[in-house]
Amino acid sequence: MATYPDSLLILNGKSASNDILRQAVVDLREDGAHIHVRLTWEKGDAARYVAEGVQLGVNTIISGGGDGTINEIATALIGLNVDTRPVMGILPLGTANDFATSAGIPEDLSKALQLAILGKATAVDIAQVNDKTCFINMATGGFGTRITSETPEKLKAALGGISYLIHCLMRMDTLKPDRCEIHGDDFYWQGDALVIGIGNGRQAGGGQQLCPEALINDGLLALRIFTGDGLLPALFTTLTQPEKSPNIIDGQSAWFEVNAPHGMTFNLDGEPLSGKRFRIAVVPGALQCRLPPDCMLLR
Repeated sequence: MATYPDSLLILNGKSASNDILRQAVVDLREDGAHIHVRLTWEKGDAARYVAEGVQLGVNTIISGGGDGTINEIATALIGLNVDTRPVMGILPLGTANDFATSAGIPEDLSKALQLAILGKATAVDIAQVNDKTCFINMATGGFGTRITSETPEKLKAALGGISYLIHCLMRMDTLKPDRCEIHGDDFYWQGDALVIGIGNGRQAGGGQQLCPEALINDGLLALRIFTGDGLLPALFTTLTQPEKSPNIIDGQSAWFEVNAPHGMTFNLDGEPLSGKRFRIAVVPGALQCRLPPDCMLLR
């Protein structure tokens, strides 16, 4: 019988009826694991359960959901005293699971649960926006953000990540770039952006590799801008042959500042944030996370 540190699984309420997960929890409990389970119903529940986990003295808080659930739990964790802060584990139970997929978290829930409880803890970076809001995976702005936030829940539930592409094609009539300027360490750009990706992780929007070289423990953020020159040709060249597209601008910095005089919306791991000015800065090694030993996001 293995020795399991105590853990708390915070499960997005949409996954409450997942029988495969239920059996995985039962199997580990029968093997000696002490796993508390809590279900979220509304925003704020995850943060409250993280605080409860600290009171219970658990070693690991497990995020059972998609990128939004990971974000909410990670944000709550980094607000805790480092001496009492649990490690974060991940179960991929969302629509797109972009962070879990790029991190190599197993799709098999039994294997993912074992990794979340017994895997080696690794320090990972977090990005902070305007000194308060956080994201662990990616901030996306532009047309892609509007599509992600507007895609109907029923479509996402039925089709998963491909629902974003379908909804994108349905909304081509709204395609227009955002005018902005972006500053960073030894970086400056000004113009019309169709899509902006500022990544701690690599992919968003159901599998789109917006920042394919990003790492989550290098103290840096990756930037990729899809410019709005020749909108439709730019979009399709970028999606089908990104390595040949003249409409892609890349950058790397510990911080980026985005100024949009007409306002724009960034999607932070699924959470929209609107404004005219965004300062996005990395917080190195802010969180301990249980990841696969061959995780591609680690240097």
